Amino acid sequence: MSAQLRPQEVPQARLVLLGTGTVGSAFVSRYQALQQRQLALPSLHVVANSRIALACGDAPDAVLSQARNAQRSAGEPVHRQEVGRLSAGDIVVDATASEEVAADHAHWLGLGIHVVTANKLGNGTALSRARGIGDASASGNARYGDAATVGAGLPLLRSIRALVAGGDHVHAIEGVLSGSLAWLFDRFDGSTPFSACVREAAAAGYTEPDPRIDLSGEDVRRKLLILARAAGVALEADQVKVESLVPAQLAALPADKVDAALELLDAPLQEQLRVAREQGLKLCFVGRLDAHGASVGLRALPANHPLAGGSGTDNRVAIHSDRYNAQPLLIQGPGAGAEVTAAALLDDVLGIVRS
Repeated sequence: MSAQLRPQEVPQARLVLLGTGTVGSAFVSRYQALQQRQLALPSLHVVANSRIALACGDAPDAVLSQARNAQRSAGEPVHRQEVGRLSAGDIVVDATASEEVAADHAHWLGLGIHVVTANKLGNGTALSRARGIGDASASGNARYGDAATVGAGLPLLRSIRALVAGGDHVHAIEGVLSGSLAWLFDRFDGSTPFSACVREAAAAGYTEPDPRIDLSGEDVRRKLLILARAAGVALEADQVKVESLVPAQLAALPADKVDAALELLDAPLQEQLRVAREQGLKLCFVGRLDAHGASVGLRALPANHPLAGGSGTDNRVAIHSDRYNAQPLLIQGPGAGAEVTAAALLDDVLGIVRS
């Protein structure tokens, strides 16, 4: 085999990127790197956010900067205008966290437009929406790439789907599904208040700008719903019991008052850490689905538990099934970060192109 790479024919499909934040920027950077490696990729046709859509051309970095600085415009949402110009076989990449964008996924799929997404509001909210996405994908003969929605592209969804397709029965799924909460409880050792750890995580970009989004457990609920539905469990969002870490007083504050009140977290979590340590246990924020139901919350786990061995932002997921009965299938790796999320998005784009 020759060591020299040969340029591959570039597919005619067009690519529209929705979202110009950290994940969208990382997507463009990786797209350019893959182009330099001469991988066959669709043309990056348009970059858009909620304010503006811009033709990409040969300067995607400049386009990203211009889009981020654009002023909001009136009228129909920009993403609808741009995707409305696409045809069957083109690809939309949703690098947003937008409800409005996720609500359009099924429509685009029904038109034969492939959707690749890091947005959990498609398959991770109402069961009717998730079913609509599946039905539209089948009827439009379009692919729905969602590997980036859980575990930042770790082989979680495809492993579960492969087990089910092979006739295996999944009995339980449990996991540390939030990179930010994984980091927080790896860092929190009682030597500094939990609020200080939250501020440190926010400064490092591990949490949302409003850390209550992470601490509430809502993000983990959505990820657990996505995993459950991949396993064939028709779970509604309100069937997942969520134990938020956010005290009611902190939850009621406006966003600009949250940072000053984070100390409300300290006493309850210091006490939970003390109790866990007295029993030789480790605190982990876990989502779990089994025959008894679905739950999200803080758990104190023994050191030899499959979920207790991660560090940093690692996601760690144990899948129990007929095949993996005596010992679960364990999948672990980085569960947060724009670069790994962008890589997962592009993996799905490449999978569509090659199919």
